[in-house]
Amino acid sequence: MDGNAIVYCEGAFGSPNGKTAHGLVRRTNRYRVLSVVDSLAAGRDAGDFLDGRPAGIPIVASIGDAIAAASERDSSATHLVVGLAPDGGRLSTQARKDIAQAISAGLAVDSGLHDFLSEDEELVNLATLHDVELRDVRKPPPREELHFFSGKIEEVTSLKVAVLGTDSAVGKRTTAWRLVEDCEAAGFSAELIGTGQTAWMQGARFGIVLDSLICDFVSGEIEHAVWSAWKEASPDVLVLEGQGSLMNPAYPGGFEILAGGRPDVVIMQHAPMRREYDGFPGYPIHPIEQQIGAVELISGKPVIAIALNHEGLEPTEISGACQRLSEQLGLPVVDVLVDGAERLVRAVSAHLRKKGVHPFA
Repeated sequence: MDGNAIVYCEGAFGSPNGKTAHGLVRRTNRYRVLSVVDSLAAGRDAGDFLDGRPAGIPIVASIGDAIAAASERDSSATHLVVGLAPDGGRLSTQARKDIAQAISAGLAVDSGLHDFLSEDEELVNLATLHDVELRDVRKPPPREELHFFSGKIEEVTSLKVAVLGTDSAVGKRTTAWRLVEDCEAAGFSAELIGTGQTAWMQGARFGIVLDSLICDFVSGEIEHAVWSAWKEASPDVLVLEGQGSLMNPAYPGGFEILAGGRPDVVIMQHAPMRREYDGFPGYPIHPIEQQIGAVELISGKPVIAIALNHEGLEPTEISGACQRLSEQLGLPVVDVLVDGAERLVRAVSAHLRKKGVHPFA
């Protein structure tokens, strides 16, 4: 672990713009999460607020409150982690002031935004004064270190499963992690290939930050991450975290994952109550049948299951929504936050058996 973290999510916890904070509350091997900062939800338990299950992580109103609460619990904070994921990845004026406060309090800062803290002269000088580190997770590697697509992906013998989606901020990463965990629980090995800053913050061993790379090298970097995970870990299953969706007007990241990662099968994440692409009013979401058809046409591989995002549904409506969608599409449908990923594992296992792996034997 890198240290004890305060997760900064002012004004956004529980919304799509807080998805990085959500991921850190649900799981991380990189930090011990002490609290979440969001004055709009202060006083709640972050896990209870998010999923109806207490996590022992309080939501507090300010960074000062978070530092004080940590001291009272004899767990001094070492890091402020920016848990915001706004459209465009920009740093707001208020967030910048709060980050400066955290630096002045002696906290290292990890940020996944496109506005790099390490290039902000005032923040860099402040960090130097207080002897703390600023890490920009989204800062791309030097060009000389980037990989161009080579075709070595064809060497990979692990089953490659891509978790794509019908929109951005729809739960792909959460489903990917649950699939990895439940694969391991079923008795076979799995590795996550992270493709965004949150997966890195959660401790993914292999991956890239897709949306900060030079376009020419995106497919090659995906290929290299998948190949490296196979070469170093030799897992039965490689789970590729999706980005955006094929038809999202701003985040069509699924194309690169299909091209560079060349998955064997695809699981689609879908929020049936969404009518428009997240953050883009007036852009209706394409029907899920059309999106599945596009994935299968481009990849030549099957969509084998649907992971449901239950936003906009009452708890009593989730099971019925899964059943209706399953009947509509002829595919297994499961909400992993409610029922876990075992049904997804079983869908994957049918394709593992073709490779001679029998997890349920």
